[in-house]
Amino acid sequence: MSISDDDIAHALELFEGLGDLTTRKMMGGLCIYHAGTIFAIIHPDGGILVKGAGPFKAELESMGLAPWEYLRKDGSPTSMPYWHLPDSAMDDPEEATALARRALEHL
Repeated sequence: MSISDDDIAHALELFEGLGDLTTRKMMGGLCIYHAGTIFAIIHPDGGILVKGAGPFKAELESMGLAPWEYLRKDGSPTSMPYWHLPDSAMDDPEEATALARRALEHL
């Protein structure tokens, strides 16, 4: 499964309130950067995810959000420091941008 141009345009629209966005294909998806700092990814299996670090991880978990998890080649589960955006933020640039700003505060 690949990421479509529409998926990329949608994510960039959600975060356009940050300004200075760039992207780079990586980790099987697309990384989104603000002023050179990665704060989100689009992953074909996980949708749009924001990076959680420091106290922001607990904030994301308290919102009931799940981190991105996958199985390694040996079958063992592992997780990455990225949390799925809440459904409500998927169509709300204001909410998505607010979460991105919180993520960036801890990076």
